[in-house]
Amino acid sequence: MEEELITIGELAARSRLSLKALRLYGERGLLRPARTDPGSGVRRYGPGQVERARRIALLRSAGLPLARIAAVLDADGAEGEQRLLAYWREQEDAHAARREAVGYARAVLMGRNPTVYEISERDVPEQQVLFVRRHVDAAALPGFLAEASQLLFDRLGQAGACLSGPLFADYHGLVSEDSAALVEVCAPTEAAIGPDGPIGVRVEPAHREAYTELTRRQGDFATMAAAHDAVAAWPAAHGYERAGCNREVYHPNWATAAPEEHVADVAVPLRGATG
Repeated sequence: MEEELITIGELAARSRLSLKALRLYGERGLLRPARTDPGSGVRRYGPGQVERARRIALLRSAGLPLARIAAVLDADGAEGEQRLLAYWREQEDAHAARREAVGYARAVLMGRNPTVYEISERDVPEQQVLFVRRHVDAAALPGFLAEASQLLFDRLGQAGACLSGPLFADYHGLVSEDSAALVEVCAPTEAAIGPDGPIGVRVEPAHREAYTELTRRQGDFATMAAAHDAVAAWPAAHGYERAGCNREVYHPNWATAAPEEHVADVAVPLRGATG
């Protein structure tokens, strides 16, 4: 016997989800109708989808993005629970990192010398880099970093070349929710490679730089922003001039590291001491 289908209105009433939310979940493949009338477009759902809708609502209220909800619900057995717990651990790590950033901001507001970020100096040799640049704001930044990195890796692969140092990004201004700035993602290489489409080539001069090391746990936007502020303020306070824009250096273990492993640096190039 064929199971009785229900309308989207009935599903909304039983799940307490809005019609707008149900349509969105259908478009995203999270809760597709069991049947859609080709003429009228009327959507109908199986009774078993009420439970899935309920679970979606529950996970959404806990803050999970739709893509993570799909991964949790589509997992077999206890794997779904493990994916949920993994998401929650990420949120706890991010909260702890933001607490650190707030502590830094509090010290600045009170006129104290913040000691959250330990800043060191090092020499960086001359290096040739491939680069991709774009003006982005905070919302577009993660996508651009991923896209530009892939373009650079593809170009290196086509040329049979490899990196001669870690990938890095130069920030020519403040990237925030309210403002966009030019960002360049750069791949150092010793291979003789010419520019190609959006990919440029330049030689980075040797320089000294101030930098602070960050762990995987500190890789969220708020903590990175605080580290940028700390590094940017350091040269003037220690008798140097800035010789360029702030930079983020990404080490190869960025995606696989444990929360307390060193994965990135925030740095600024220096011009000789002023006195």
